[in-house]
Amino acid sequence: MAVRNSSKDDAERYLFADRGYVASPATQADWTAKKLVWVASERHGFEAASMKEERGDEVVVELAENGKRVVVSKDDIQKMNPPKFTKVEDMAELTCLNEASVLHNLKDRYYSGLIYTYSGLFCVVINPYKNLPIYTEQIVEMYRGKKRHELPPHIYAISETAYRSMLQDREDQSILCTGESGAGKTENTKKVIQYLAHVASSHKARKEHTVPTTVSVSYGELEKQLLQANPILEAFGNAKTVKNDNSSRFGKFIRINFDVAGYIVGANIETYLLEKSRAVRQAKDERTFHAFYQLLVGAGEHLKTDLLLESFNNYRFLSNGYLPIPGQQDKDNYQETMESMKIMGISNEEITCMLRMVSAVLQYGNIVFKKERNTDQASMPDNTAAQKLCHLMGLNVTEFSRAILTPRIKVGRDYVQKAQTKEQADFAVEALAKATYERLFRWLVHRLNRALDRTKRQGASFIGILDIAGFEIFELNSFEQLCINYTNEKLQQLFNHTMFILEQEEYQREGIEWNFIDFGLDLQPCIDLIERPANPPGVLALLDEECWFPKATDKSFVEKLIQEQGTHPKFQKARQLKDKADFCIIHYAGKVDYKADEWLMKNMDPLNDNVATLLHQSSDKFTAELWKDEIQNIQRVYFYDTYAVLEQPSGEMDRIVGLDQVAGMGDMSFASSYKTKKGMFRTVGQLYKESLSKLMATLRNTNPNFVRCIIPNHEKRAGKLEPHLVLDQLRCNGVLEGIRICRQGFPNRIIFQEFRQRYEILTPNAIPKGFMDGKQACESMIKALELDSNLYRIGQSKIFFRAGVLAHLEEERDLKITDIIILFQAAARGYLARKAFIKRQQQMSALKVMQRNCAAYLKLRNWQWWRLFTKVKPLLQVTRQDEVVQAKDVELQKVKEKQLMVEMDLNELQRKHQQLVEEKSILAEQLQAETELFAEAEEMRARLASKKQELEEILHDLESRVEEEEERNQQLQNEKKKMQQHVQDLEEQLEEEEAARQKLQLEKVTTEAKLKKMEEDILLLEDQNSKFSKERKLTEDRISEFTSKLAEEEEKVKNLTKLKNKHEAILADMDDRLKKEEKTRQEMEKMKRKLDGETTDLQDQLLELQQQIEELKLQLAKKEEELQAALARVDEEVSQKNSALKTIRELQAHLAELQEDLEVERLARTKAEKQKRDLGEELEALKTELEDTLDSTAAQQELRSKREQEVTELKRAIDEDSKAHEAQITEMRQRHNHALEELSEQLEQARRFRANLEKTKQTLDSENSELLSEVKSLQNTKNESEHRRKKLEGQVQELQVRVMESERAKAEMSERVQKLQVELDSVSGNLGSAESKTIKMAKELSTVESQLKDAQELLQEETRQKLNLSSRVRQFEEEKTRLVEQVEEEEEAKKSVSRQLLSMQQQMAEMKKKMEDDLSVVDTLEDGKKKALKEVEMLTQRLSEKAQAYEKLEKTKTRLQQELDDLTVDLDQQRQIVSNLEKKQKKFDQMLAEEKSISTRHAEERDRVEAEAREKETKVLFLSRSLEEALDAKDELERLNKQLRAEMDDLMSSKDDVGKNVHELERSKRALEQQVQEMKTQLEELEDELQGAEDAKLRLEVNMQAMKAQFERDLQNRDDSNDEKKRLLVKQFREMEVELDDERKQRALAVAAKKKLEMDLQEIEGQIDGANRARDEAIKQLKKLQIQMKELIHEVEESRSARDEIFAQSRENEKRLKSLEAELLQLTEELAAAERAKRQAQQERDEMADEMANSASGKSALLDEKRRLEARIAQLEEELDEEQSNSELINDRYRKSTIQVETMTTELAAERSQTQKAENARQQLERQNKDLKAKLGELEGAVKSRYKIAIASLESKISQLEEQLDQESKERAIANKLVRRSEKRLKEIVLQVEDERRQADQYKDQVEKSSLRLKQLKRQLEEAEEDASRANASRRKLQRELEDVTESAESMNREVNTLKSRLSKLERLSGKRGPFSITTRTTRRIFQVGEVSLENSDDDTESKDGDASASFPQTE
Repeated sequence: MAVRNSSKDDAERYLFADRGYVASPATQADWTAKKLVWVASERHGFEAASMKEERGDEVVVELAENGKRVVVSKDDIQKMNPPKFTKVEDMAELTCLNEASVLHNLKDRYYSGLIYTYSGLFCVVINPYKNLPIYTEQIVEMYRGKKRHELPPHIYAISETAYRSMLQDREDQSILCTGESGAGKTENTKKVIQYLAHVASSHKARKEHTVPTTVSVSYGELEKQLLQANPILEAFGNAKTVKNDNSSRFGKFIRINFDVAGYIVGANIETYLLEKSRAVRQAKDERTFHAFYQLLVGAGEHLKTDLLLESFNNYRFLSNGYLPIPGQQDKDNYQETMESMKIMGISNEEITCMLRMVSAVLQYGNIVFKKERNTDQASMPDNTAAQKLCHLMGLNVTEFSRAILTPRIKVGRDYVQKAQTKEQADFAVEALAKATYERLFRWLVHRLNRALDRTKRQGASFIGILDIAGFEIFELNSFEQLCINYTNEKLQQLFNHTMFILEQEEYQREGIEWNFIDFGLDLQPCIDLIERPANPPGVLALLDEECWFPKATDKSFVEKLIQEQGTHPKFQKARQLKDKADFCIIHYAGKVDYKADEWLMKNMDPLNDNVATLLHQSSDKFTAELWKDEIQNIQRVYFYDTYAVLEQPSGEMDRIVGLDQVAGMGDMSFASSYKTKKGMFRTVGQLYKESLSKLMATLRNTNPNFVRCIIPNHEKRAGKLEPHLVLDQLRCNGVLEGIRICRQGFPNRIIFQEFRQRYEILTPNAIPKGFMDGKQACESMIKALELDSNLYRIGQSKIFFRAGVLAHLEEERDLKITDIIILFQAAARGYLARKAFIKRQQQMSALKVMQRNCAAYLKLRNWQWWRLFTKVKPLLQVTRQDEVVQAKDVELQKVKEKQLMVEMDLNELQRKHQQLVEEKSILAEQLQAETELFAEAEEMRARLASKKQELEEILHDLESRVEEEEERNQQLQNEKKKMQQHVQDLEEQLEEEEAARQKLQLEKVTTEAKLKKMEEDILLLEDQNSKFSKERKLTEDRISEFTSKLAEEEEKVKNLTKLKNKHEAILADMDDRLKKEEKTRQEMEKMKRKLDGETTDLQDQLLELQQQIEELKLQLAKKEEELQAALARVDEEVSQKNSALKTIRELQAHLAELQEDLEVERLARTKAEKQKRDLGEELEALKTELEDTLDSTAAQQELRSKREQEVTELKRAIDEDSKAHEAQITEMRQRHNHALEELSEQLEQARRFRANLEKTKQTLDSENSELLSEVKSLQNTKNESEHRRKKLEGQVQELQVRVMESERAKAEMSERVQKLQVELDSVSGNLGSAESKTIKMAKELSTVESQLKDAQELLQEETRQKLNLSSRVRQFEEEKTRLVEQVEEEEEAKKSVSRQLLSMQQQMAEMKKKMEDDLSVVDTLEDGKKKALKEVEMLTQRLSEKAQAYEKLEKTKTRLQQELDDLTVDLDQQRQIVSNLEKKQKKFDQMLAEEKSISTRHAEERDRVEAEAREKETKVLFLSRSLEEALDAKDELERLNKQLRAEMDDLMSSKDDVGKNVHELERSKRALEQQVQEMKTQLEELEDELQGAEDAKLRLEVNMQAMKAQFERDLQNRDDSNDEKKRLLVKQFREMEVELDDERKQRALAVAAKKKLEMDLQEIEGQIDGANRARDEAIKQLKKLQIQMKELIHEVEESRSARDEIFAQSRENEKRLKSLEAELLQLTEELAAAERAKRQAQQERDEMADEMANSASGKSALLDEKRRLEARIAQLEEELDEEQSNSELINDRYRKSTIQVETMTTELAAERSQTQKAENARQQLERQNKDLKAKLGELEGAVKSRYKIAIASLESKISQLEEQLDQESKERAIANKLVRRSEKRLKEIVLQVEDERRQADQYKDQVEKSSLRLKQLKRQLEEAEEDASRANASRRKLQRELEDVTESAESMNREVNTLKSRLSKLERLSGKRGPFSITTRTTRRIFQVGEVSLENSDDDTESKDGDASASFPQTE
């Protein structure tokens, strides 16, 4: 329940307006004080302004927003409505119905979340661009069954009124939703359908209403299908545009049929204006229809393969690829569409066929045509897309390509194949794609209608919902916009017609004088201009005519249109350049310029006939069904098509379908053929016109309901409203037009009786006594009221008024009633006072009597004779006791006789009661029998009624079928006639074509000769063409370059203009701010002059402000220091960044060098491996040679074994070296990669750090600028406050001077009072003369009255149009009434002398003044008359000035008319208020009467219940007795039964009489059994009755107890209330006594003061004048104080906003803190990374040093590398130091930021204190305001009472109050100071505690981090030491291995030398060549082995290898 209530509250927030602001008297007072009006504004549409001064026809106004004063013409001003009309639900109720008021009302409601507003018959909807909770089932139930005015505006209210009026009036309804794209038409249409489906769901109805088809059984209810039809239509007909994500690209008319009971029985959808060109191309950031995207995203793999689907980018028709819609998933939408199709009963086969068509439309776009080289003919080089298309649509590829590229054209009787150009082929394909999609869409709508149409007949009535585009005015308007605007003209005409026809029908019924106006005719000229068929033809007719001519162009169409319609009032030539527009049409919404490009092509909508026939003969059934003739004949309307420009000669137009017949026609036969051949060639304009006429016919037969949807902005942002955009739409939607129409008639009407009853008080003597007809009474009343005859009309039963007349009458009635009530109250109070006084007098006399008696008793009580008298007096009664006893006996006998009589009466009454009870029981039985009979009769009646209804339904069905059959018969007859005409046309065409064919054959011979010549010329021309084409390409390239440059230049210009506009806007804002500041300064200066008691507070505020300024200066200095530090940091960071970049570059270079070194080492390693292989090979060769040549000696064997061992050792060493080298290389690679990664990380961190620093810099700059602005503002406020203080000191001095003067005046007044006492006697003598003067004055009054009547007549004749003079006349009438009242008061005042003196002298003075005023007014009027005559003569001479004045007068007339209308609306509202009050009074009286009736009823019910209880008790006793008797009878019957059974047994036993008595016994037995059963049933019934009686008795007892308890409570409550009333009366009595005493005292004082006052009269009159002036000044001061109050409130709001800004700054500071902490963490990570890099660099340095020590070769390079590495290490160390310094800087920054946070918190506290102070000041001002108001009231009372004592007491009270106020303000200021100080101390302590806690937490975190760092460093040190030890060990190993290698090399060299010597010896011995060469080479090689690693290059080794390979075969 809580959730439901919360949701309901949320919904009500968006439905019900907050009237709290409206009801506040402050806003009403503000509105009345400032003469608020609306002024036109470029920015806001209209701005509020207050009128300051009038200068003839111009007015000086002050804008409310910035205080700027502007001079505006009177006619440009629009009146503002009072505040009570803010957020009004129906704008027709506004008093001022103008554009500004309508826009302001819509804007206020929209910003409050109220999107629906009524405007007369319209419902205006503004798109909220967000989901609102006002469409739930609870809201539907809330609006269900309610009238429109009972609940706030809603689309459900419109739907409910349409539904209810359909049921009640049995009239078809329509709801017309119009508006721009994105305004919410589709959503509102959905909501209407949702509401109707919920309210009129057919599952509640009987089963007879729906025919149970297979679809309904398998797919659910009709309402569900109706709702599910919408997603399918949205998928195939909606798309994303720039304005709207789900824009309907077609119009629809949904017709929902209802039966007699109001349940839905079916539906039908008609579509219009499908934008089929969207399927082919889309604008930027727009999508095609949703179905394409849903299919490509949501289709499964199997379906994709079946439909040959590809990705989005592969389709040319998807211009922008895949554009997702925010907040929607195409996949989910695809599933929803599929489910909806299944619910609608569309089979899977049909769904796949539809999707196949969608895929085929996409494939159309992928067909690519190319231009052949030598000819313009198009070719299709790649036909894959065509193959896919033909596969999907069941076509033959070759036939399709032939039909596209070389279609067959009929020439005469023969068909010729004609080659198509590339442009023609592309156009044909696009046209086919659009036609395919359009036919698919129409098939889908047809299928949905088939699913929704459940009944064989139409419903009893229907509701149609029209969702169509609204009026459109773009920069370039084409054919589509013309058709849309034409539609809206017709719809607006319908609205005007329906709106005013209803009004005028009522005027006719009432028989008033009224010239019938057809407001629809206002739009008829424009409609005729578009649709007229002839004389002269309209736009559409001329367009159709031009389509018939082959050589016609768009230009010729425009020329013909200007020629035909150039003089039409609604047609104009284009105001723009010819490139932009061709002609202009004046619509009701404004002038629209149209551009007629491609209108002929759009109107003809051509198709390729060959492809159409192919598609009709397709093997796919679905394709053939789409393209068959039946589907083609369905209504076809083409819209929004933008075809490519076709540059083709006129001779090629005959390929178009439908125009091939036109090609052979001559110009003479065109007119006749145009009339007859309607069925052959139908243009888009004709089809659209027909569809629109059908739509308008259906709408005219319905009762329309209008919904106008409005788009608030083009950015799709919620809560934003652009005024100019909304105003344009209001004009386009006809909302303002509707308001204009409303003003023309008599909107206010009232019944005669009500008029007489309500306004008879204004004409008391007009109607004579006795009976009088209502109409005559009204006529006499209006004569007495002297109303203008143009302002009213009297009908048969009502009186009609213009707008504003009733408001005036209501005002006068209210004034009259107030005067009467004041008199009544005065009389009542006087009567009550006199009654109370008489009562007090009686009480006083009674008290005196009691006092006298008490005093007499006190005197006599001790007197002895009195005592004796008191004792003797009782003894005198003893003698009379016997007489008393006798009298008592007589009385006793009388009482006994009476008792006997009463007992007799009682017995008779009891007997009668018993008789009545018996009669009652008999009557009850009769009643029960009659009720049973009645129930049976009722059942029979119900059955007969149901049968009658069923028969009526069958009859209706039969009648509808008969009508349908008749209609079909008529249609068939019409079609037969058309076919006959068609046949005749065809025969005529055949004859004409035969004649043309004969002509063509003659021309054929001549053309063949020409052709030969042309072919020769063509060859020459082709050569020239090729040259020209080359030149053309060059020029096109140049043009493209120039266009690109031009576009760039234009973009630059646009950017510059945007910047310029921005700067201008900034300058304008700055100017506005300056003006606002100047205005605020002026207002502050005004405030300073008037405030008296605020000096102390202001001084305190000044001190606090100075402290704040000092604090802010300190903060500014800190901020500047921080800024400088931040700038220094930024510079350091920039230098660090540069150094880091340098280091990165150096490291990259170093890395490159290392890579090069690595490659060198790899090459050296490969060389060493090669050398090793060579050495191994040489060794083996030497071994073989030695074995062959030398003898195997022991020494040689030893040497060999040694060498082998050495070789193995060398091999091992080399392997180990190679492994070590590989390990080093891998380590180097790993280190290199690691270093690279770390460097990249450092780079990224540096970039992040830089970005953060830039952000901090920006924030600091913004803070600095804000602080500077704050300091400036504070300085300004300081200066202003000082200025204010000085002025207030001056005011204090002035007040002191005034006090001194008032004391002097007091002394003078006392002296005057003494003088007046002397003069009082002389005044009493003058009384008689005064009476005579009164008689004279009465005569003068009569003359004045006659003069006034004359003046009134003159004024009415001459100054009816001038409002100022009319207001003066009213003033004169009021003065007249005042004078009459004063005379009556004088006559009454003769009773008492004092009253006479006062009243007579005042009246004399007032009458003299008024007489003088009247005479002066009469003189001024005569002077004005003479001046007016002179001006008329002057004006006749100046014709030019007269024309200008005439225009101005027209404007003023419209303005006055508007004001009149506003006044009428005010009158209506006042009347409604009064009627509401009267209703409330009546309700209160009714409630009182009901309370009384309830109390009496309760008493009666109590009595009745007691009587019933008694009756029931008697009935129970009677029933109990009857029950006992029945039981006794039952026992007797049972006993008899037993006896009879015994007798039966005896009889059965007796054999003789058995045969005789068996039958009788059986009969008696049956009879007895029946009796027994009857007795049993009676017994049961009696028991049931007894039980019921007992239950009733119990209920009655319970009810009696409850009633008694309630009655006792009521009695208790009444007693309590009576006691309270008694107490109140006692209190009142006491108070009255006190008041009586006070009055006596006052009377004594008055009598004493009377003499003084009579003497002091004249001086008091002067003082009264002064007091009046003082009162005026006080009123002015009050107004000024109110203004100051508003300003203070504004300041408070500003301080609140500043406080919010400070809160936001504190939040931003917290965010900065967090970001700084994150930066600290990043920097610590960077430090750690730098330390790691340092360690790695040290490791690399150690390793490189080891490598340098190990490697003997490349020492110089290694030394260089070592230097570089050392430099790098030094740089890294410097970077480490810099990073540490950065971390320190960041720590400092962190500390500073914490300080900043502290300062900001202190500032926040100060701001809070300021706001508190401001609020206190505001409260003080409010109190002062209230006190001043009280003072004003007291002053006015003093003036009226004319007593000097009251004035003196008031002055003393004011002074006392001022002193009290000063004291209280001082005390409050002191208390506020103390509170502020304590709060500051508290906050400082809290902040200190928090800072200490934070610091402690930070220190803990730092300690933990440092300990963690120490541990990490220790671990890293240990790892580094281990790495160093490992490196040293490896180095030592390498050194050892090197030494071993060198030793082995030396030994090898020695061996080589010995071998050489031996070989030389051998050569000498043998003398052979081969071995010598081998040995020389081998020795050479062996010699070179030692030097290879140091000196030899790759080239030498390779050459030597080659030599070796060459020498080996010689040895063999």
